[in-house]
Amino acid sequence: MPKNKGGGGGGAKGGGGGAKGGGGGAKGKGGKGKSGGAAAADDDGGGKQKKGGTAVKVRHILCEKHSKCMEAMEKLQSGVRFNVVAEQYSEDKARQGGDLGWMTRGSMVGPFQDAAFALANSSPDKPIYTNPPVKTKFGYHIIMVEGKK
Repeated sequence: MPKNKGGGGGGAKGGGGGAKGGGGGAKGKGGKGKSGGAAAADDDGGGKQKKGGTAVKVRHILCEKHSKCMEAMEKLQSGVRFNVVAEQYSEDKARQGGDLGWMTRGSMVGPFQDAAFALANSSPDKPIYTNPPVKTKFGYHIIMVEGKK
């Protein structure tokens, strides 16, 4: 999918995750990210957040309607695991717990990419995710990152 040249930026706030974004888009429904390599070998070590990098291991929850996305956000805030909430609420990749695999810089567009590369690594049981959700032409995304390389 070609990069969308329009759309706003998506600054992400470090600790709590929050990313704001305008238009733009991410991988389409059913689109698969590039995957490969062992996650353990790609750990950036010491829990230090990498600002750059060329790829991120991403999970997301995609909802067309903002209200449904906010219900999912409430579940996350109450402590339900990210992958469980993704299976219940996401309209994309739901069977994989929202796992998009390794996505390279340039394969995502607009605010989705900006938010994904700005987030710190986390795990589904203690996720750091975008709050508020990131808006793209596909709907609203709650994004978390499991690894960077």
